[in-house]
Amino acid sequence: MTRLLIEKGAALIRSFEAGARTGVMGMGWGGTQLQRLLVETAKQPDILYLVVTDESGYTVAHSDPEQIGQQYRDAVLSPQEVDTVQWHEVQMKKGNLAFEVYKRFKPIKGMPWQGRMHRHGMMMRGPGVGRDPADRSLKSGRNGQNGPALYIFVGLDMSAMEAARVEARRHTVAMSIGVLLIGLAVMVSLFLAQGYKLATRTLAKVQAFSDQVVENLPMGLVATDENGEVAAFNQTAEAILGDSSHKALGEKAAGILPPELWQLTERLTTKRTIVEEELDCQTTRGTGLPLRISAAGLHGEDNTFLGYVFIFRDLMEVRRLQQEVERTKRLASLGSLAAGVAHEIRNPLSSVKGFATYFRDKLKDNPQDRDTATTMIQEVERLDRVIGQLLEFARPSTLRIKPVRVADLVQHSLKLIDGDARAKGIEVKSEVPSDLP
Repeated sequence: MTRLLIEKGAALIRSFEAGARTGVMGMGWGGTQLQRLLVETAKQPDILYLVVTDESGYTVAHSDPEQIGQQYRDAVLSPQEVDTVQWHEVQMKKGNLAFEVYKRFKPIKGMPWQGRMHRHGMMMRGPGVGRDPADRSLKSGRNGQNGPALYIFVGLDMSAMEAARVEARRHTVAMSIGVLLIGLAVMVSLFLAQGYKLATRTLAKVQAFSDQVVENLPMGLVATDENGEVAAFNQTAEAILGDSSHKALGEKAAGILPPELWQLTERLTTKRTIVEEELDCQTTRGTGLPLRISAAGLHGEDNTFLGYVFIFRDLMEVRRLQQEVERTKRLASLGSLAAGVAHEIRNPLSSVKGFATYFRDKLKDNPQDRDTATTMIQEVERLDRVIGQLLEFARPSTLRIKPVRVADLVQHSLKLIDGDARAKGIEVKSEVPSDLP
């Protein structure tokens, strides 16, 4: 904006100089015509004033004729200062600023203003009153130019420049605020993007973890959506029901699940509680399958129905264990009964054996009666062994483990069976190394 004002002021100065020289040389203008040219030139838009002064700062010509002959500026301008176009800002009496462009004004010899300057300036108001007029009007000017040194000043309106400055400041402030807001928006966006990535990553981890938990549950899990289609079908459900998840997913649950299991949904529609049952279901393979089932309906925060979830466990192994426990209990009861019976029988048998022994010793002279008594003793001993076995079954002996030599254990075992082996005509021979531990 400053460069434009400088160029405009310089152009006005050049045009005024050219007009003045053309008028004087070609048309014979005098000082009045030049003053009028200056006044008319000053009427152009954005021009506040046009002033021509002498080297002492007195006004020679002015766009306001009332200012002619008055002191315009105190300092005398040096030729080095104004040989080229200069500019500065001037405070006007009304408080506004004027952009003043000035330079040395080089009139031709015999310029009409020389005499006018003498008449209006020097004789009316100038400091040369009483001095020889030829001292100032006819003396050679600076740089060898005839006549006094003159200076031309163009005052340009700065309101447009000030408005442009204000607009530039406003634009700068607006741009700064905009850049700041954009920066803040970028920072917030980066923060939100980072948070979104973190939340997405965390959600993916949670999703993967939950999928792994559901897939590896030791119980069968089947979930449906609001349309009754299978949405989840884990590995345990595949093993129990005999259907693959690829086949079941997206299919109607009523056609995949056993009818006894799907009928639980009727109870879930009437009461929103968890239903737990033990059912004997028919699988797709046509086999009966005992299941322990927990079923529930899924609802959102706004009470919207989302589907059903079924969790079930195969009770076949549980029931087998239950039957085993029952059989063990029965055997334990039988063992207790046998122990009681054996105890009650063994006491009378001891008496019978005692009497038989007594009669065998007393009737040793009677072979027949003695053999009968001996037979009675043998049978009683056999019954005692049976009772002993029953007691061993009812009260299993506690093992007491201790280190023994293998050679001693073998010899002892052979002694136990030696009698039975000889009775059956079996000869047992043993060779046990003495260095066995």
